[in-house]
Amino acid sequence: MERSLTLNGPTPARALSFLSGLGMIVASVMTIDHYFSANFPATIWEGSFCDINAFFNCDSSAFSMISQVRGVPLGYFGVVVGALVALGALFPSATFERSNKSISLLNVLGVLGLLLFSIFVIGSLCLLCTGFYVFSILSFLLFWRYGIDRDAGSFLGRWLRPSPLHLLVYALFTATGAYGFSVFHAAKADAQTGGVQARIVDQYFGLPEVPMPSLLSPFWTVRSTEEFTAAPVQIVEYADLLCPDCKLLAEQIHQLEQDFPGKLNVAFQPFPLEAGCNDVVEKDLHAGACELTYMAMFNPDHFRAIHDEIWASWPEPRQPEWRMEMARRYGVEAAVDDPGTQDLVHRLIQTGKEYERTSDRYSYGIRSTPTMILNGRMIIGTLPFDQLRAIVEALIAQAEGGDRFIESWVER
Repeated sequence: MERSLTLNGPTPARALSFLSGLGMIVASVMTIDHYFSANFPATIWEGSFCDINAFFNCDSSAFSMISQVRGVPLGYFGVVVGALVALGALFPSATFERSNKSISLLNVLGVLGLLLFSIFVIGSLCLLCTGFYVFSILSFLLFWRYGIDRDAGSFLGRWLRPSPLHLLVYALFTATGAYGFSVFHAAKADAQTGGVQARIVDQYFGLPEVPMPSLLSPFWTVRSTEEFTAAPVQIVEYADLLCPDCKLLAEQIHQLEQDFPGKLNVAFQPFPLEAGCNDVVEKDLHAGACELTYMAMFNPDHFRAIHDEIWASWPEPRQPEWRMEMARRYGVEAAVDDPGTQDLVHRLIQTGKEYERTSDRYSYGIRSTPTMILNGRMIIGTLPFDQLRAIVEALIAQAEGGDRFIESWVER
């Protein structure tokens, strides 16, 4: 009998092949769900924040350039591959196995490419995606070890003998599902500029008001007026310079600065999630965050340049060598041992204790990054830019004597 992964009866290898396909489906469905939850939250409380780890962070992948292709979440293609592998184990045939074997090779090459892109370009790794990677590699190894045509002489003979009919059916099936996802994606995007945005702004104005921190950071990333509260939009940004979601918020704030010149004041309130300098929250996630904060806040003349370079150079700032080289260029090497800088950073961090607890797990309101105090209301985490922009536009309209424009969209 010819060696085969699926044609030799109910073998352990065939069972593993089915489980690997099922695992790919489950992991992919979870990534699709997370993609839509992160990019199209239906309420203001569903925004995401850096609360797990700087490296293992699914939100970075959900917001990245590789999260979707023309509105189709990348996880959809994982569901298709997983379904083919699982069906091939349940309903085996020689042509089905050859086609799936070819697809498993292409899939594992794609997985390796995504893995390298995530680590070296995005600078983080999605745990849900990692689950798909593991099951994909397992499936490939099973086809490599037990698959049909294993003893064929050439590489093409072993791996690239798919059935043209199967490929045609796969392509039509995949294209049909992809079209459905693209339509769904477009509908979700449209909803963000209408009903969802209206609800987000309404929910924002329904949030309880919170006080300004007793000590406001003198380090501002956007300055429109000399007095902080004189601008229509005032953001106190509790952030960690090694938090990837804080990078996203920094990019959003930069865009808001371009869209609404002269309307924003943004104070950078340091909150590094590292136990070495932060005792407000029991998290020790970002090694080097305290050191980087001291460097950024040592010399007010260099703060904005250092702040912007950190985000522009991401993820290199995680490396001690990068931080020291940057410190030498700006002449802030003494920051890590400067008592004045350490005292200021410590006192700013302590303002996180001034807010009522927002989670049963933590004692104080400021417990994750990023957290914004936006015109006296707290938003924990990030929002899609269109939603944040709608809130800012409503605040500007209100400050300038206009109605909250969003109310005209709400059903009465």
